[in-house]
Amino acid sequence: MTTTDGRGATAASTLKAPTAPERTVGQLVADATKDVSELVRYEVALAKAEITADVKNGALGGGLFAVAGVFGFVAFVFLGVTVAYALVEGAGWPVWLAFLVVAAVMLLIAGALAAVGFGRLKKVGPPQRTIRSTKETIAAVKASATGKPVAKTISGSSAARPSIGH
Repeated sequence: MTTTDGRGATAASTLKAPTAPERTVGQLVADATKDVSELVRYEVALAKAEITADVKNGALGGGLFAVAGVFGFVAFVFLGVTVAYALVEGAGWPVWLAFLVVAAVMLLIAGALAAVGFGRLKKVGPPQRTIRSTKETIAAVKASATGKPVAKTISGSSAARPSIGH
């Protein structure tokens, strides 16, 4: 027994869910294009995040070089002269020997600071996570185009990777 709802429609006909029209090839291509451009934006954001960290390391290393140079020069001039005269007056050293010893010590300090700065500059390298992520994206697109399963193409899970900026 079917009942009507007052507008002439039966209860059975009002319970049917409307079917969604199938998407056209043009819509599918538009969605794929949008997805690819979104992937490219994410890759660029990841590259920026990695390069920003490397630039900070490079700037810090360069700053250490600058401090080493300033320290080496200013310390040599002011402290070197003071210590050299202290050795001449206090210990009775010849003037040339006192200045030679002070200069050698100041050069050692400047060299140590330069070595630390150089070590910081060596830490600057290519954006490894971006390179890995881009290779995985290319592999996934190739696998998708050939009909192969994507899960076998991409190595590792994205959940285990650190997020951008960390």
